[in-house]
Amino acid sequence: MFEQTFKNFQINFSALNERNTFSSGDPITGQISFELTKETKITLMTVKLTGKADVHWSSGGGGGRRGRQRRHYSAKLNFFDFKNVIMQENTATGRTTKLQPGTHVYPFSCQLPQGDFPSSFQGIHGKILYSLTVSISRPWHMSKDFVTELNFVNRIDTNQPVLWAPLSGSNQMTLCCLWCASGPITMTVSVEKKAFVPGETVKIICEFSNSSTHTATPKVRLQQKQVYYTHSKVSKRMLVKHLASLTGEPISAQTSDVHTEIMLTIPSSASLTISNCSILVIEYFIEVSLCGFAFPDLTVLVPIILCDSPVLSQPPPYL
Repeated sequence: MFEQTFKNFQINFSALNERNTFSSGDPITGQISFELTKETKITLMTVKLTGKADVHWSSGGGGGRRGRQRRHYSAKLNFFDFKNVIMQENTATGRTTKLQPGTHVYPFSCQLPQGDFPSSFQGIHGKILYSLTVSISRPWHMSKDFVTELNFVNRIDTNQPVLWAPLSGSNQMTLCCLWCASGPITMTVSVEKKAFVPGETVKIICEFSNSSTHTATPKVRLQQKQVYYTHSKVSKRMLVKHLASLTGEPISAQTSDVHTEIMLTIPSSASLTISNCSILVIEYFIEVSLCGFAFPDLTVLVPIILCDSPVLSQPPPYL
């Protein structure tokens, strides 16, 4: 068996940054190392880079003879797939390479292609995966693959004004009960910029006026919306996850011009925004709600972007 002959197989990369991420056009260099317990013939050793997206989900079904038939949806995309040869038998003589027992180390180098590829992602109904695969072929044996994933990030231009410009939204409602109506309840929500990095803290500035007779409580949530599509985009599956939440100080009845700042930290494990994949989209929203009425909550949604590089909350000084 392969495991009896090859021991301690490792693929080691040279890190390009402290987060060990890769992006479009980046070089990948490293070493492949393993130990052999006996003399072994190898006909081919290759390293392959692949990038792909895959989504799948089901709907329908249920109990009973009249239950709807379960339907399955799926779609795949291949961004790139190319291979480099590390070792190959001599095709002129047909002689294979014989490796002696002991430790063997092979350096390798390859380069990610240039292109607008989406960031790595792993979700319930699909994934975006980048990987490096080392394959070893021996005479009269099935080839053996060793796969390691790459943490790929799509780096965006952080100098775009839309990313560092402040955002705001507002909403209002009036509580009514039969012939009685309260004064208006208004809420304005602002954030300093649109783009953030995972682990960063967002300062959410809220202005409230509560002219009703009810005390209201502000609640803040960070929402991640995952949308999966088939190629035709006729069918889709959407999933919303709440990644973080905070509750602010109550807003008393018959009060106005209440200023509140709420600091919400984005989880460092949050995936990056994905808007450049036709079958998988990842979006983020900050949801601020006033709760405590016998009516639907008053809500403001502020869309934000999670990217790989920090973004200033104001334009850089003019040079």
